[in-house]
Amino acid sequence: MRKHIAIVDPFPRTLELIFSKDKFKILKTKYELLYAPKNQKKFFYEKNIHKASFIIGQPELPKDLLIKAKKLKAIINVESNFIDNMDYDYCFKKGIQVIATSPVFSKPVAEIALGMTLSLLRNIHIAHSDFIKGKEKYGLESNLKASLLSGKKIGLLGFGDLAKSLYPLLLPFTKDINVYDPWIPKMKIKKLGFKTISLSKMFENCEIIYVLATVTTKNKNFIDKKLLKKMKPNSCFVLMSRAAVVNFKDLVNQIKKKSIFVATDVFPEEPVPKNSSLRKVKNILFSAHRAGALKSAFFNMGDIVLKDMSLIGKNLKPKFCKIANKKTVALIASKPVAIN
Repeated sequence: MRKHIAIVDPFPRTLELIFSKDKFKILKTKYELLYAPKNQKKFFYEKNIHKASFIIGQPELPKDLLIKAKKLKAIINVESNFIDNMDYDYCFKKGIQVIATSPVFSKPVAEIALGMTLSLLRNIHIAHSDFIKGKEKYGLESNLKASLLSGKKIGLLGFGDLAKSLYPLLLPFTKDINVYDPWIPKMKIKKLGFKTISLSKMFENCEIIYVLATVTTKNKNFIDKKLLKKMKPNSCFVLMSRAAVVNFKDLVNQIKKKSIFVATDVFPEEPVPKNSSLRKVKNILFSAHRAGALKSAFFNMGDIVLKDMSLIGKNLKPKFCKIANKKTVALIASKPVAIN
């Protein structure tokens, strides 16, 4: 039986990053691989796309190219965010699956979100820095603004894979967990056993707010001074999804005006310039977009790619990657990742 042909074009990822040695052997054994070059991609795809059953990556795929892809079963986005660089409507019409490997990052990001929260509440990062400088404070003196996570009122802004991974980590500390997601019907959220809350009430009442929302054309900079000024003094704002959903200028101004504490893994510009004034802002715990970047997560990516390729090859629906749908792609605003 002839092997399915897979075009391999994972940039900025690499196959070595995504597949363990054992999984890569399986990939090479089960599929005939065509490697896309870094340059002259359009010429490569015009010459080869008609042969492919799979594309591992998300290159630019306009309709005039996709029309030639008579055998194409799936486009497997290992960049992780759906990007506005292909004709999704044509894919939906022709039954070409467009899937993304983003679920592999939900647990790593959820765990670091919890860790950053505990550090904000208990001043762990500040105490460490003070100790290195020889300016440490002992006992109660170092905990004057510290508090427990236990019993806090939590807000989850966004209810995708990341929120669903974070929720069980928070449950041992508090049952007062509230969800806001305008794209999911409230009744559906409630049927899953979660409490819903309005956006305004979340910022007014929740002591810790986790921003877990995907950026869309409709929510860029929607977290602005009007919402941020509603936050209680000493409350925490933990940004783990995409910086574009927050007006960072308003966020920094609010930190300076009011005693709120912020942790962020994402930034409007990455890498953040060395001379950025953001680096000097107090009350922010910084993480350099590293929350999901674990070797185990990337190898898990290769694992779910193989599993879904096997299912799709048998004309079955993929089960492990995130599936693009019309509602999702109509609002795409994510930028491609530049750093692994």
